[in-house]
Amino acid sequence: MGESKRRKDVLGENYGKAEPIASWIPFVTKDKAEAFVKVSTQGAWYGIGVTVAIWVTIRFIGPAFGWWHLAD
Repeated sequence: MGESKRRKDVLGENYGKAEPIASWIPFVTKDKAEAFVKVSTQGAWYGIGVTVAIWVTIRFIGPAFGWWHLAD
């Protein structure tokens, strides 16, 4: 008997459904965890980009237009 048939026999109705990450957290599946990691990684990159844009504005753009002077 092949592995897939044995798993189907063992799992019964749950065969082919997403597996939970931990048995004590039944609503968090591996698919949901991967989606969370994808969204949080994208959010982190957006945050890095915003931080760089703010730094460039404060350090270079503002003083170049005379908006303020740096206290070097």
